[in-house]
Amino acid sequence: MSSAHRAVPAGPARRSGDAAALRHVLTHLITPLLMCVGMGFAYLGAFAHPAPHRLPVAVVGSGPAERVLAQTLNDKSGGDLMVRTVADRGEAVRQLKQQDVFGAYAAGAAPELLVATAGSDTTASAVQKVFTPVAAAQGAPLKVTDVVPSSEGDPTGQGVFFLLVAVSIGSYASVAVIGGAGGALPMRLRALLAAGMSLVVSVIGALFAGPVFHLVDRGLWGVWGMAWLYSAGILLIGTGLHVFLKRWTTLGVMALFVMLNFTSSGGVFRPELQNGFFAALHSFWNGAGFLEGTRSLVYFDGTGLGGHVWTLALWLVAALAVLGAAGAVESRRAGRSAADSSVADSSAADGRAEGASGQARDGAGEARERQEQEGAEEEMEEAVGV
Repeated sequence: MSSAHRAVPAGPARRSGDAAALRHVLTHLITPLLMCVGMGFAYLGAFAHPAPHRLPVAVVGSGPAERVLAQTLNDKSGGDLMVRTVADRGEAVRQLKQQDVFGAYAAGAAPELLVATAGSDTTASAVQKVFTPVAAAQGAPLKVTDVVPSSEGDPTGQGVFFLLVAVSIGSYASVAVIGGAGGALPMRLRALLAAGMSLVVSVIGALFAGPVFHLVDRGLWGVWGMAWLYSAGILLIGTGLHVFLKRWTTLGVMALFVMLNFTSSGGVFRPELQNGFFAALHSFWNGAGFLEGTRSLVYFDGTGLGGHVWTLALWLVAALAVLGAAGAVESRRAGRSAADSSVADSSAADGRAEGASGQARDGAGEARERQEQEGAEEEMEEAVGV
């Protein structure tokens, strides 16, 4: 009788435990759903419909026929192209190497199209699609000359983009570990861990770019320096954001450094082939700073390199600001927690129930620690899963 009586509450207790566990799982499933939606909007929005938008190209020659051809192409494109004339082939090559234009068409008995695939293979292909019908109308095949090819170790020019991906993943995945497993450490020590990890990640990136895959054939030290700036910005921003976002930090850094970053970097399509939103991001986002800085250093004689390095440096400054704000918030929280603990200790010291209340406090503290540890482990598992 007594055993049957004791078994009665087991059913409701079990159902209550299952309901709590189900709510816990459903709450965590929000993260992958948001990732799915965010990645869909970001990648399809950026890559699904590439088309020229004010793409600068040139027609070689300054005679009446060349001016008419340039004006005709401008009129027919409806603003998709920005066609200019250049005096001669030498000037066309110079502007291609300065990335002032992304293709130059020389008409004549043997039409020639000059491109620079190291700047973007997809842009060179888009330019070729524009001028192939022009040459066909002249009844001649189009000769394509690549005046700035990518290195032998990166024949498609996509290797630098995948280097960006590798450095990014190593950086933002480390954020969850530092914020989760290192949550009990003071902010200064976590910042030092983040800085040290960024150095390690950048060295790995430099090894990939140089001796491992030979993606670049010069400027490796500069690539390493930009990789360190880039990785440090991500790690320090993420470490600071963890104070505010907690278990949503992985989603937050994915939005910043994957969804908006890879899509606007210019690694797949340059901004001239994207819509206005991603083209605007390209002008100041850190992934574009690293990718275009690497292209500038390795292939284009440093053209525009200073601006790209400044982009990375400003992201690092922003990271330090976020880190400072996070440290200030943590200090205030620690002060309030210490004050609450002091009040609780003084209250528990009064009366004969001090021993019991102390045990209760210890049990509650242990429970909180277990909960925080489980939350940190779950966060790291989610980051690894991503």
